[in-house]
Amino acid sequence: FWATKDMGKMLGGEEEKDPDAQKKEEERQEALRQQDEERKAKHARMEAEREKVRQAIRDKYGLKKKEEKEAEEKAAMEQACEGSLTRPKKAIPAGCGADDDEDEESILDTVLKFLPGPLQDMFKK
Repeated sequence: FWATKDMGKMLGGEEEKDPDAQKKEEERQEALRQQDEERKAKHARMEAEREKVRQAIRDKYGLKKKEEKEAEEKAAMEQACEGSLTRPKKAIPAGCGADDDEDEESILDTVLKFLPGPLQDMFKK
């Protein structure tokens, strides 16, 4: 009396074969594909709109795109390294590494400027 057609399935009985089951499954799969395509298209439209807003902000404040900035830095590095087979050399701070006599004289002159008159005369001799 309270048994339904699903009770037979639960008890391990034979399932009723739906003649249109294959067709319904194909329709369901097609609907899922279509929904997925619509979702992706909507996402692409929203991202394009966001990019327009980002570009307007970049233009307003004179900012560069991250990719443009990286490309410029890379180009500057390549230009500096052009023709060189070794890695780019780093700037050597004053007083370290290869010192020129001219640099030492200019440093000495700078120090002498700050000394009182009699001491300057002593060092100049």
